[in-house]
Amino acid sequence: MKKALYIFLIVLSQVIFAQSSSDCGGNVQVCGNTPISFTPTGPGNILEDLGGCLTDDENFSIWYTFTVATSGTLTFVINPNVFADDYDWAVYGPNKTCGSLGAPIRCNFSGADGPTGLNMTATNTTAGGGGSPFCAYMNVIAGETYYLVVDNFLSTANGFVLTWGGTATLVSPFNSAYQPYPFMEPGDPGPTPNSPREVIVCSNPAVFDFTTLTAGIVNNNPNFDVSYYYNSNDAISGNNPITTPITVNTTDTYYYAITYSVPGAPATAINRCRIPGNFKFVQRAITGTNVTLTKCNNNNMGTAVFDLTTANVIADPNVTKKYYPTITDLNAGTNEITNPYQYVSAGGDVYVLLTSQYGCKATAKITLAFFPVVTVTEATLRSCFIETNPATASFDLTTAPVTTQTGTKTYFPSMADAVAGTNEILNSSTYISPNGVVFIKVTDGNGCYGVAKVNLVVLPPVYSNVLEDKIICMEDKTTLDAGPGFNGYEWSTGATTQTISNVSVGTYWVELKTGDCVTRQTVKVYPSEQPVISNVDITNNTITVNVIGGTAPYKYSLDGINWQDSNEFKNVARGDNMVYVKDAYDCEPITVTVVVPNLVNVITPNGDGVNDVIDYSALASKKNLVLSIFDRYGVKIGQADKFNGYKWDGTTAGKKVSTGTYWYTVTWNENDKKNTPFKFSGWVMVKNRE
Repeated sequence: MKKALYIFLIVLSQVIFAQSSSDCGGNVQVCGNTPISFTPTGPGNILEDLGGCLTDDENFSIWYTFTVATSGTLTFVINPNVFADDYDWAVYGPNKTCGSLGAPIRCNFSGADGPTGLNMTATNTTAGGGGSPFCAYMNVIAGETYYLVVDNFLSTANGFVLTWGGTATLVSPFNSAYQPYPFMEPGDPGPTPNSPREVIVCSNPAVFDFTTLTAGIVNNNPNFDVSYYYNSNDAISGNNPITTPITVNTTDTYYYAITYSVPGAPATAINRCRIPGNFKFVQRAITGTNVTLTKCNNNNMGTAVFDLTTANVIADPNVTKKYYPTITDLNAGTNEITNPYQYVSAGGDVYVLLTSQYGCKATAKITLAFFPVVTVTEATLRSCFIETNPATASFDLTTAPVTTQTGTKTYFPSMADAVAGTNEILNSSTYISPNGVVFIKVTDGNGCYGVAKVNLVVLPPVYSNVLEDKIICMEDKTTLDAGPGFNGYEWSTGATTQTISNVSVGTYWVELKTGDCVTRQTVKVYPSEQPVISNVDITNNTITVNVIGGTAPYKYSLDGINWQDSNEFKNVARGDNMVYVKDAYDCEPITVTVVVPNLVNVITPNGDGVNDVIDYSALASKKNLVLSIFDRYGVKIGQADKFNGYKWDGTTAGKKVSTGTYWYTVTWNENDKKNTPFKFSGWVMVKNRE
């Protein structure tokens, strides 16, 4: 950039010194050995005699001054932009003043087309018309100052380029000894290489502080400064700098000059060196677009999570954005929304501060809105119990009337699962459940959802309170009544009536319909338990029948016709008698044959063959027949059984018992299904002769 700026210095000078009092007093300081490009367009304000070979008046001329930085040889070449142009020149010095330059030490007025200047091969110090276009080089010493005038004899506005050669260098602060870093031109390149640089402003016109460009141009180079001007003439001369912020526009060109400004610099020429430049202002105002972000008010929670960064408030990707909850906060720079990617809001407006890469700012409003709410309502599903597990039922969740809107339904066991989308119920049409709840998530075309609770009610089995198990006599029939209040009946017999008749002992069922549910109820008809004659006691002519089982009260009879409540029969005839017993069910009576033995009350065991023994051998066919004899104290003194022919002869242990009265019992088991035990009791008088 340093070289480009330096060249630009000379380009600008072609305009300045064509219009000003250039002469030697208004010269342009040459800084360094950088090539000079210039187009003189006039003789200056004073037509002067240049002396030496330049005897004619000035035509299109420019004055320069240069100071040697390092000793050595010095050459230069003036190369016309148009070969046919005739450039003349003269060098004065060293260390002359503008008012007394004297004759030039090098001068050329050859009149030749094309390049002219100093080179290392020429030996002449001057050349007139028709002479060599080049003169001999100069040996220069550090610190010497010279003047150079260049004149276009043909007065054409084609310009030239002057390049330096030799071993000597010219003073300049624009080198590494003074300038460690490159200068940075302000703004951005223009549309063409020769266009002014473009500095961005955010409005047109705009108030601009030029000093804000200085630090960027100087780029940390010490002891350099920048001043700003309305025109190139002032930029070269340093006159009329812009010192305060001014109102600028985008049509004018503005100028600057870089100068080295350390007091007491070793050569005054250094402080005269200026690198000018120019620039224009280009408006780069930005405009924000108000937009609306629409999100789902899921489950009618009243809030949503908005990603504010998705709001297309401006198309330029280089613009930075800051978000604020109110326009007051935006203007004050307070309460910035630091997580715009997940901004939780109940709706309303937020505001965006837009800042371009050029520092231009704008604002935009983001309206936070909701899609229409997915409206759902709580519902209840009722379903009939499952017979194998009556606490549960199979529910078709797809039939739950939770919304009238169109949308996709998914099913979940809890609200948390519905919101998170986890543990989805996949068998929604055959969902087995006890009483409880499930949740249906209804999602519309915008991706918004509402969650409805569905109450699940298991319709339990409804049984008849009337229908109960029955007990009847085995030979009887009965009627089964399921009771009123059901929508339908179907019996295991095929009947569809409330009652069925002529029902015998067995197990039956009836399917009772309540609404759409059917309950199967089983009923049993049991045969009544028959009573059992546990034992029969016979005392003389009295029979006592003892009964167990069945259902009391019992009825007793000796003929099956006449019945009594008492279990005792008196004055029963000796011999075989039939006893009848029935219980409260009045079923077919049970019977037992009762033998009332002949009563023997006196024996005289004297061996005369008459009444010598008690003999019950007539009952020998009875099971477990035993005759037991007891004294008046209840001590058993004798027994008759199958081993002694069921006879007792009035002895005990082979001795005759004393004359007296003794008690005896005869026990046996009847030859029936129950082996009914019988006991016959009596007394006997034993008369023994002493």
